[in-house]
Amino acid sequence: MSIKLFEQAKYTRGAHYGGGRRPREVLDETLGFLSRLDLYLLVSTAVLTVIGLLMVYSATRNLIPTEPSYYIKRQIVYAVVGFLAMCFFIVVDYRLLQRFTNLLYVLVILSLLAVRAIGHASGFGSAAGSGGAIREIALGPLAIQPSEFAVLVVILAIAKIVDEHVGSYTRQDLAKMILIAALPMGLVLIQPDLGTTIIVAVVLFTLLTVAGVRARYLLSGLALAVLLFFAFTSLHILHSYQLSRLTGFLNQDCNLVQNYNLCISKTAIGAGGFRGAGLFQGAFTNNQYVPVQYADFIFSAIGEQLGFLGSIAVLMVFGVLAFRIFRAIGRSADRFGQLICAGVLAFLVFSVFQNIGMTVGLMPITGIPLPFISYGGSALFAFFIAVGLVVNVERNAPGRR
Repeated sequence: MSIKLFEQAKYTRGAHYGGGRRPREVLDETLGFLSRLDLYLLVSTAVLTVIGLLMVYSATRNLIPTEPSYYIKRQIVYAVVGFLAMCFFIVVDYRLLQRFTNLLYVLVILSLLAVRAIGHASGFGSAAGSGGAIREIALGPLAIQPSEFAVLVVILAIAKIVDEHVGSYTRQDLAKMILIAALPMGLVLIQPDLGTTIIVAVVLFTLLTVAGVRARYLLSGLALAVLLFFAFTSLHILHSYQLSRLTGFLNQDCNLVQNYNLCISKTAIGAGGFRGAGLFQGAFTNNQYVPVQYADFIFSAIGEQLGFLGSIAVLMVFGVLAFRIFRAIGRSADRFGQLICAGVLAFLVFSVFQNIGMTVGLMPITGIPLPFISYGGSALFAFFIAVGLVVNVERNAPGRR
């Protein structure tokens, strides 16, 4: 009788620790899960986030003298929520997203339509960006920018189609993929948000290339994109401030009013010299000479405070991040995962190149944030989710299960 009671107690104890499993089994399973995660990718993401928090604080602590921590407290909350979102997309198998891709796509399209419809209604919309551009939906204390998530949904939608049509693609398949990307691109463009529109176009071209679409179709698409750009310019579909940014890029004379942001940004970066003025130091950053330095032009704060050495160090961390994502493309277990990683890589690399390029005059000025560093919630969430998807694909790769 005592033996039976002992066995029953042992079973009850095991059930208490989780479905009859022993604590050692739960620990082994947890350690096994963690061993499949790409720590280099996660650590580089964390390092960039910490750098972002320091730069946001340095660029905003003098904006509101009575509350110097206003922006950094919000950014910390964004970072924590973004981290939790990344963890969710690491744990949930990425292949389950195929079932919900269509639903996510519809939700994004509806949210982009809501930006135009609700955004103009009093009490719900908020203007964000130059020229009174309406890109957010304000819901109480929260402000959501759907265009940031549109990039991720386009990646998932194109990846799903490619996964379902392995091999050659018909013209109908190609037209379907272009239409899937063109619809959110058009809705984002009329906000207006030219920068995110370009990102979606770059992501689409990358995914079509990785999917193996014929070169003549890709070249035709590029030619069509160039023609549309000149058409929009000629028909004045682009706003005047967008055109002035393009002309300012072609003629970077600092005597022109439209080049003020660019010239003051380059001056701030140059003032940092080789080693920089030091963290929380620098006249341009402390005196708010660079407009929107905590968001679009945050790299000028990095250049002034950390100098050439610090700027190169930040670029090296981005390089590690990009390399690990590129590595995940070749290790993916299926085409769906491969396309997800390729799309995320294009999203990240182009965002970094465009943002830093515009601060030093190598690219036209557009409202593209620097991943994990620029101030803002929606963009930070989107990049955290993107990294979570890549880590998910990597941990399910053959040989890591």
